[in-house]
Amino acid sequence: MRIAMLTGGGDVPGLNPAIKAVVNRAVDAGHEVIGIRRGWYGLLYYDPDDPASHDECTMPLDRHVVRTIDRTGGTVLHTSRTNPSRVSPSAAPNFLEPGELGEGGLYDFTDHVLRVLDHLKVDVLVPIGGEDTLGYGARIHREGFPVVSIPKTMDNDVPGTDYCLGFSTAVTLSVRAIHQMRSAVGSHERIAVIELFGRRSGATSLFAAYLSGADRCLIPEVPYDIKAVASFLLDDRAANPSNYAVLTVSEGAQEAEGEIVETGTADAFGHRKLGGVGQQISRQLRAMTGVNTMNQQISYLMRSGPPDTMDLMAAFNYGNLAMDLIEEGKFGHMVSLQQGRYTYVPADSPAQEARTVDVDAFYDVEAYRPRVKQALGKPMFLY
Repeated sequence: MRIAMLTGGGDVPGLNPAIKAVVNRAVDAGHEVIGIRRGWYGLLYYDPDDPASHDECTMPLDRHVVRTIDRTGGTVLHTSRTNPSRVSPSAAPNFLEPGELGEGGLYDFTDHVLRVLDHLKVDVLVPIGGEDTLGYGARIHREGFPVVSIPKTMDNDVPGTDYCLGFSTAVTLSVRAIHQMRSAVGSHERIAVIELFGRRSGATSLFAAYLSGADRCLIPEVPYDIKAVASFLLDDRAANPSNYAVLTVSEGAQEAEGEIVETGTADAFGHRKLGGVGQQISRQLRAMTGVNTMNQQISYLMRSGPPDTMDLMAAFNYGNLAMDLIEEGKFGHMVSLQQGRYTYVPADSPAQEARTVDVDAFYDVEAYRPRVKQALGKPMFLY
């Protein structure tokens, strides 16, 4: 068989080990593997009649290419937020006849993507991504093309699996950053506002706060009252012998009666860029408390660097499980972890509503802080 792999959306630690696992297993079984560069962009901008686009959009993957990639974060295939079914006129490849505009004034080039896969003589496609990337992968499968998907996202919010590649490392790095901030914020007796990634799910903010012992935590699932938050933090600061307090904030957190802080235009999946809520909260807290604040956006540092042991383990096993499904001809599935065991679910599972924090089980909505009410029977990462 000829297997193609791509990575889409935000990069996370664990992508390269998953690629390596698939390649090594496939090569040992006599299969061939090619990489699609820049996610769905590579299939959209591949021009069968232009050899120059071939090296630009694809790359061979063998044991030599992947030998050391598991030691680093990111993805050797590069990535993008491209959705071939929602392409604006300005982004349409100039070699394609766009045809009629579809819903929202956008083009759907799925037929071209399928032609490219046929031109490349690909037998099965392995997309690695979050709900957006894998949602389009499910579309490809519905069109009749064999797909086996691997879930990744540091928010750990892809439906159908208890674990997504990148989550463990993101929380580990966030906890480390919070502890490092303590020396500065404590020395200056301030309030730290630490903004973390998290659009609809507050998992990274919640569990980073839980594991680091941060005083308060704001998540997208629960709108906050800034006056109450300010009062809590003043109490926390006064109760701390070093006279400081720490607040973690998901970038998608929203003040009650307020709006999510977004900038720029929507991407191909309809998302505007988040970020800045921490700065907004810092200004409000200074005005309300009279205490200086330290605002820190950890953002991309949460998903930078090599994967931790958990993400290595999950990545290698997801890659091997994907090859199990491929060799058994079980296409149209996403590899998954459920109740501590590796399994698989339908490929369209990511198209369901994204998972969010179980607020009743893990969050004190009155005090804006993590509260694990019961651990018995919960999965390893609780969420």
